[in-house]
Amino acid sequence: MEIKESQYNFSEMHQRMQFYVDAGILPCCATAVFKGTDLVDYQTFGFMDLETREPLRDDAIYRMASNTKLVTSVALMMLQEEGLFDLDDPLAKFIPEFGELQVLEPDATTPADVRPAKNLISIRHLLSHSAGLSYGFVEPDSVIDQCYLNNGVNGLGEKEIDLEELCAGIAKLPLAFEPGSSWRYSFATDVCARLVEVLSGQSFDAFLRQRIFDPLGMVDTDFWVPQEKAHRLITMYSPENLLDPMKPGLNKADDVITGPYRARPKMLSGGGGLVSTVADYSAFLRMIVNEGEWSGAQLLKPETLRLMRSNHLADGVQVAFPMWAMPGTVFGLGFAVKNKLQPNDPPAALGEYHWGGLAGTHSWMAPQAGLTGFCLTQRLPGFWHPFSSDFRSLTYAAAA
Repeated sequence: MEIKESQYNFSEMHQRMQFYVDAGILPCCATAVFKGTDLVDYQTFGFMDLETREPLRDDAIYRMASNTKLVTSVALMMLQEEGLFDLDDPLAKFIPEFGELQVLEPDATTPADVRPAKNLISIRHLLSHSAGLSYGFVEPDSVIDQCYLNNGVNGLGEKEIDLEELCAGIAKLPLAFEPGSSWRYSFATDVCARLVEVLSGQSFDAFLRQRIFDPLGMVDTDFWVPQEKAHRLITMYSPENLLDPMKPGLNKADDVITGPYRARPKMLSGGGGLVSTVADYSAFLRMIVNEGEWSGAQLLKPETLRLMRSNHLADGVQVAFPMWAMPGTVFGLGFAVKNKLQPNDPPAALGEYHWGGLAGTHSWMAPQAGLTGFCLTQRLPGFWHPFSSDFRSLTYAAAA
């Protein structure tokens, strides 16, 4: 990727990223900063594999995990633009299994403590994670996640079923809350991927290839890594100490031989299945900040993107995880949106929209500053790690 000369000095950010690698906290890191659609900084740090010490490649392939959700949300909104559904259409109109739902009582102590849901899940609820679905791993001791796990539904391990089978299983489980009344991270974006299949008549990967990847020139983005590209897939690591993110020490978590990316999977996870490169995903991000157009392809209308980065949660509802607070954050259609500045936020961060992946990929777009930041590693867990917040704050400071 060609870097455009700018007046910004990102040396402090570079030094901080190098620190994380040198300290044995991260195996590698890549960072890219855009002003508008111009790439104004790009750096790689660390290694493809800690044993071989091969330097991190520019064309390295990353497990994108939940950064996949942005792609899936764009795919579904392309079909909304074509008039194939309205945001407030009930999900059951297209996937009938979701027509009769139970919801957990607020004080439920077992999965049997349910009542009939008053409302149906809408597609707006799915895209904003306010449908009442869950994931099975975010809060594993909760009644809802125990219900998911006891029925064989786990967001960290769904590889032996397809999207249709996943939806059929989820539809039998109770909701965590009445649709639209709260926010919970969940399989909702995988259900969106199934909706893409139902509405388009194509497999999810075929739709993405034809409608997004090929038009944007994303040649290395897919749900698996073919053998001729296997040497470009970065080794995944996990920390020796999960409770202290700043504690040095990494263990190999998987590799291309034993990992799930050696062949096309049955589960084409719209919530977390893609692999990609810095160049490929940067083309996707440039399309988003360039009003839906890149490489001569207009994927979405500007007004659709404005709708996607607007709040779609009920009044007073905020994004929150059991272990990670995200104050001042609401949710649009596929993006988290900063609607209230926090003490350490620069003024230009208001309206920033973003998301990231559990393996350590995080992208954010700041309309007021005209900035886009993209930082990547392969450390599980990696999202909400201090390296990504340091990258963000130091990038804002350098571009101020």
